[in-house]
Amino acid sequence: MSGLTLPARRTGWAAHPERRRVSHGHAWLDAQRWLRAAADWVAPRRGSQLPPAADQARRATQHAFEFADDASFTAAVAELRTQLQRAHCSAATTGHALGLVGAAMARTLGKTPYDTQYRAAWLLLQGQLAEMATGEGKTLAAALAAAVAALGQVPVHLLTANDYLVQRDSDNLAPFYAALGLRVGSVAASTPREARVPAYRCDITYVTAKELVFDYLRDHIALHGERDPRVLRAAALRASGGRTGNAGGSEGSEGSEGNDCSEPASALVPGLHMAIVDEADACLLDEAVMPLILAQPGLPVNAEAYGCAFAITAKLQRGRDYLLTPAHRAARLTEAGRAQVDLAVQASRSDAATAAALAPPQRAHELAEAALAARWLFKRDREYAVTTSGVQLIDEVTGRIAEGRQWSTALQQMVELKEGVELRPPAVPAAQITFQRFFPRYLRMGGMSGTLREARHELRMLYGVGVAQVPLARASQRRWLGETLFANAATKWAAVAEATARMHRAGRPVLVGTDSVADSAHISDLLTKAGIFHQVLNAVQDEHEADCIAQAGQLRAVTVATNMAGRGTDISLHPDAAAAGGLHVIACMRNSARRIDRQLIGRCARHGDPGSAERLVALDDALLQRALPARLRQAAAASARQQGHVPAAFAVPLLAFAQRRAEWQERQRRKQLRRAERELGDLYGFAGTTE
Repeated sequence: MSGLTLPARRTGWAAHPERRRVSHGHAWLDAQRWLRAAADWVAPRRGSQLPPAADQARRATQHAFEFADDASFTAAVAELRTQLQRAHCSAATTGHALGLVGAAMARTLGKTPYDTQYRAAWLLLQGQLAEMATGEGKTLAAALAAAVAALGQVPVHLLTANDYLVQRDSDNLAPFYAALGLRVGSVAASTPREARVPAYRCDITYVTAKELVFDYLRDHIALHGERDPRVLRAAALRASGGRTGNAGGSEGSEGSEGNDCSEPASALVPGLHMAIVDEADACLLDEAVMPLILAQPGLPVNAEAYGCAFAITAKLQRGRDYLLTPAHRAARLTEAGRAQVDLAVQASRSDAATAAALAPPQRAHELAEAALAARWLFKRDREYAVTTSGVQLIDEVTGRIAEGRQWSTALQQMVELKEGVELRPPAVPAAQITFQRFFPRYLRMGGMSGTLREARHELRMLYGVGVAQVPLARASQRRWLGETLFANAATKWAAVAEATARMHRAGRPVLVGTDSVADSAHISDLLTKAGIFHQVLNAVQDEHEADCIAQAGQLRAVTVATNMAGRGTDISLHPDAAAAGGLHVIACMRNSARRIDRQLIGRCARHGDPGSAERLVALDDALLQRALPARLRQAAAASARQQGHVPAAFAVPLLAFAQRRAEWQERQRRKQLRRAERELGDLYGFAGTTE
């Protein structure tokens, strides 16, 4: 990589730049991607150094302008804008740009970027994914890359994990961007439409991926699915009465709000130039094939029909009438079960409307299968929570409430019946897309996460992007205390409480990681009985998330939290806590992916601080129940009878096998969903789009 080629510059809304010929799912036939993926599999790339010319220019520029007078700095920024607007920039020019924006960061924020942050910014500008360990400064690295691109008149969408980070980062970094003459905007769930339009027309926009995609779908509906530049140009001319405005020219980056008079009032997202994705593995893999549906409320459901189907399932017998598949959270009626449902429907005394709703046998069977899944496969405070707003889904990756998300195929209403809350009307899709179909439409995409290397092969195959590991700025002092597999959950939770008390007595802060609201409540009860003051952070109690996490590094602090992916708040160690040994992390589970485990473990021993971690799991944990064959579980239980836990020589390979199997199952599930999505696209291809 000798230099930098930026994607298409800002040319007005009417061009609406994005990739228009995107291969969705056919990348597996791409020989070049296969070869690169094979190379990534054999030897993951280490974080590449800046080319010598770029590094020298970066160091010289940063040294020259960090303490220069304002007039000299402003003149240098203006000259850099001109240099970056060329079709291709040399390595020296790119290094000069990084040095100047680094100097701006030191001048405005008092933070001088590390060499590793410059490396990460370089990778992002090259359209790569950078693996940076938690606590290594991903926020500033992304800001460096975004500033360089924006100075070259390339609008950047900086996608963060949640609304809190959107507001925090856009506010904290606003002085830095302002010093470079760049405008920064933010879009959160609460942002009104009239404020979204100017926010998306800033040089850099902080927004969550879901908000961006839903705004993209709103545009899709408003434009009737048409994004061809010539058609949009014609529509713009009609809307403006023939006044073209500056749609064909280039918008200035200073002093302009970007209100193009040729832009239809309904437009929100003016093109997909460049994206920088934080927590890239969660976005591009874990949530990649989940349909993002822009929905409208449908007609109210027949509550009596749903209630009748739910009541019928209470009399069915597992194995004879229905089969459960916990790995896919699916229930299926057998032939005997279908017959039982049909007889029960015929015997029920219902009004005409209810009888009509249950009359087609297939519909009655669908409702019965949804009711069985709701009864036996979906657990409160694990897959969902019940709040004042009703039944709300819990995001499995982050442990947060998934605002606005619903299950489909009657499952939502069956869970609501199970919990005795009001039934919401089913959502009627107006438009939909997945992250997997959306992100390849960007002209340039980069991303960051602390956990990418395990998924580098799949990321290369799906998106054509490479993964490079950025080294630590300071050597890690983390101590791994090992992993213990207990025979049952009761023994495990007792051990977790005892380990927490031991570290608490030593004066060390403790972070206890669980995978569900129910588990966090259970360990909270045990700690309360032991007289240990603690904070709880889960999907139900997440209003003060940032404050809770920020205080987790204080002396003797104990924090119980669900999955930590995408929390984005640094745990700063109190000096006395560091002297006592630093933060100790107790992981109470193995997740379905090693990546998610590393998110939690990575919370300790950041920035070269001391810290330690251990993992305590049980044979009846959800992952082992789902991914470990019954015979292996029985053998492990037999080996644990004497000591109360499975010997390490047996436990470690057993747990590794279960987790690898779960990862394989998840990959297969994503592959099946991708295949189904591709087939749907081929089926409806005559319409031009499946959104």
